[in-house]
Amino acid sequence: MFARRAAELARLEQALAPAEVAVYAGDVRDAAVLAAAGADFVRRFGVPDVVIANAGVSRGTLTEHAEDMRAFAQVLETNVLGMVHTFHPFIGPMREARGGTLVGIASVAGFRGLPGAGAYSASKAAAIAYLESLRVELRGSGVAVVTICPGFVATPMTADNPYPMPFLLDAETAARRIARVIAARRRFAVVPWPMALAGRLLRALPRPFFDAALAGRKRKPRRPD
Repeated sequence: MFARRAAELARLEQALAPAEVAVYAGDVRDAAVLAAAGADFVRRFGVPDVVIANAGVSRGTLTEHAEDMRAFAQVLETNVLGMVHTFHPFIGPMREARGGTLVGIASVAGFRGLPGAGAYSASKAAAIAYLESLRVELRGSGVAVVTICPGFVATPMTADNPYPMPFLLDAETAARRIARVIAARRRFAVVPWPMALAGRLLRALPRPFFDAALAGRKRKPRRPD
């Protein structure tokens, strides 16, 4: 497990005892730290069966505010480059082993640009495209690439959303459904499935209707640093 909060990692490690767990504290934006953690893991345990890139941040952002530029950078670097940095140490070893699954957690927010969430929507759209590129690059290698687009999941990241969140899942339910998708090595999945229908409708909506429908939507609060 790799995450920023060392104390939380220690708590999880203790909760999973007596199983052997490797924890690494760091920021996914730091490619060197992730490369070192990945190399250490492979050295100690061998090539992993599954690598999940789940790190993500969500911030309300507006391009007109100069103070939001840092938030844009943080969201894009964490949600896109963080995924690249997470996978990089394992692709070579997985190719050699001719097996393994790389899982990227994107979002239905990447299907269309949502007002007030330009950074988040852009990052998740980029993640979807990146994962598709990676999947095709690794075709025939034995390495699977799985793209998962969750809908709304009850976490601290969604707690302050001021708009309705249809088909909201608690974190444990979402995790179980995501685990089933990973086990099946599906190329692309939306969780829960009703959000897939909503996503298709959203993507199919002509731009004039989309603009009119979303213009007055409540927006995630801005919290610039």
